[in-house]
Amino acid sequence: MSIKTSVVSELLQALPQLRTQIYFKSSLTALSHAMEDQVLAAMTQNSLLIASFQRESFYRQEANRYRRLAQKSNQVYVLAAAETDFSNASEEYETVAFDPYQDALRHEWHLVVISQHYTTCLVCRERQNPALELYSAELPVSFDMDPARQFEGIWTSDREASHIAADILLQRILTYRPELRTKINQAQRDFGLLRFSSRASSSTSTRKVVGKQQRSSQRVDSDPFVQRLVTYLQASQYKLLKAYGSIALQERKERLVNSITAAIRRGSNSGQPLHPQEILKVAVQQLGKAVYASRCLIYRAQSTDATATISHEFVSSAEVSSLIGKTLPLRQNPLFQEVVRQQERVYVADTHSDQRIGTSQVLAAFVEQWAICSWLVVPIFYQGKLLGIIELHHCGETTYQWQKDDTALVEAIATQIGATLIQAEAYANLEDLNQQLEALDRTRSNLIAITGHELRTPLSTIQVCLESLASEPDMPLELQQVMLNTALADSERMRKLIQDFLTLSNLESGRIQWHLESLPLEECISLAISRTRTRTSTEDLPEIVIQIPQELPLVRVDGDWLVEVISKLLDNACKFTPADGQITIAARCNGSQMLEVIVADTGRGIEPNRLEVVFDRFYQEEGALRRTAGGTGLGLAICRQIVNSWGGQIWAESAGKDRGSQFHFTVPISENRHEQMSLVTSG
Repeated sequence: MSIKTSVVSELLQALPQLRTQIYFKSSLTALSHAMEDQVLAAMTQNSLLIASFQRESFYRQEANRYRRLAQKSNQVYVLAAAETDFSNASEEYETVAFDPYQDALRHEWHLVVISQHYTTCLVCRERQNPALELYSAELPVSFDMDPARQFEGIWTSDREASHIAADILLQRILTYRPELRTKINQAQRDFGLLRFSSRASSSTSTRKVVGKQQRSSQRVDSDPFVQRLVTYLQASQYKLLKAYGSIALQERKERLVNSITAAIRRGSNSGQPLHPQEILKVAVQQLGKAVYASRCLIYRAQSTDATATISHEFVSSAEVSSLIGKTLPLRQNPLFQEVVRQQERVYVADTHSDQRIGTSQVLAAFVEQWAICSWLVVPIFYQGKLLGIIELHHCGETTYQWQKDDTALVEAIATQIGATLIQAEAYANLEDLNQQLEALDRTRSNLIAITGHELRTPLSTIQVCLESLASEPDMPLELQQVMLNTALADSERMRKLIQDFLTLSNLESGRIQWHLESLPLEECISLAISRTRTRTSTEDLPEIVIQIPQELPLVRVDGDWLVEVISKLLDNACKFTPADGQITIAARCNGSQMLEVIVADTGRGIEPNRLEVVFDRFYQEEGALRRTAGGTGLGLAICRQIVNSWGGQIWAESAGKDRGSQFHFTVPISENRHEQMSLVTSG
């Protein structure tokens, strides 16, 4: 049975002069008990009492009181929505089970008391309280939010209002229990009720008739003390609700902070460096849900940035468009500039009437495109430095007023995110520093091993040769020449080792002065081959093949250092390629700005897992103390430093062990086309 009409609405329709008030649940309970106690204290049993509870569970709390009331009067009616065993019954008093889904009584709370000498009427309808719903969802289960429920209605001792309210409720009772008509008619006669059956009847004439009855009986006004008591209860409940709100806000803050902290712990427990992006990913989802925004954005930004790209977003529903991957204007954004200047949040209640947006074509177009109606921008600062921005968008046709608690929550979380980002970055920097220290420690160990071997071995040889020459004056000339040649070769080996140390040190510290010029690559390759052949016996060299296109553009490099790179790559290829093998030097354009040079050999090859580490300082394929090929392990590291300084790249490729290797590097092409044409013509 569907009964959509409200008792409160019907009473206000009949008596428009009545004014509703807001009552908390505890106030209604106190008033109801006072009205019931008045019946219990009366000496006579001549009273009509009608109580309407929203649910059976609320009625069960008062069932004992109504058994006592039934001893004072035989006209007691109780209405409630059945949940378990509550049903229509005539026992100690009349119980009426109304439809829990279709009857408007499920949202209302009523108590009407009528006697010969006084009347009291309490007719209320529960208000939808978003704050209460929010707090009840956020607070722990142990918190009882029932006292904070709010009702809107009328509490009066006016006989006319009480009679009309009683008549409306009695008609509702007859709808569910028509067998009570005789008893209800008797109550109407005993207490002088007007049957308020016709909703279209004139409320003015009704009030006149009731007024005559009102004058013929004694009217009792409400006790002023009761009025003051209710006022006190209302004020207390308001303070209680505020306290609940503060507790809920604090709990929401702690939950968000715990979510961010959990993200940090996940990163640290996994052994991986903390990544600020993971923190923002967690924070945007938790914050968006907590403040019920249509769209929540968190992005990194500095005060001097011109734009920002959105990587982290929360949207409340599929109807809200996503900004992931979009670029936001910052330099032309008055709201962002105001945040930077004032270092505090900016709130736009209505984007359609805000002057800052109206005077900015960029913002106006942005608001129109993404349907932003209300806008909150909160900066993420840490010690005066801007780290990022939190934006909350409310999308739709109507504006949205974020509550003070919501903005306070967002600002608190912004502060926490700022501190957490700094912590994460410090952790990441510490990890990088630890890795650098580990690399330095490995370098130190390699340096000790290599220098100990590379310096001690030739130094021992030189010492033996010189001691032999000094102690054996009668040594044959041929043997003396052998001793001198050996000492000279090892001294050159020591000189080269020290020179490589100094070269790499100067390159890494940035002390090299580059003399860039436009040069043909062929000349540098020829000089490098000549240098390699001078340092190595001709019969030991593999075949060197040059494959350079004729119309190759000039390169913009320091010629001496380019020769050094090619020479070291050739030396490396000769070292690991047998005499019957082949070394190929090729070149090709790699895009419009870089030239790629390839030095390939048919030698020993490189394992796939070592293609990167061969460029590390002091890397030795066979180990520092047991290798068959000479060298310090610095040549490829020097090549990488030189090529990277020009903006190029260097890398190695190999099909595997004993399948040869290819070393590639890129150098910039000269932009002086006129100079290139002149050199080509003169050639």
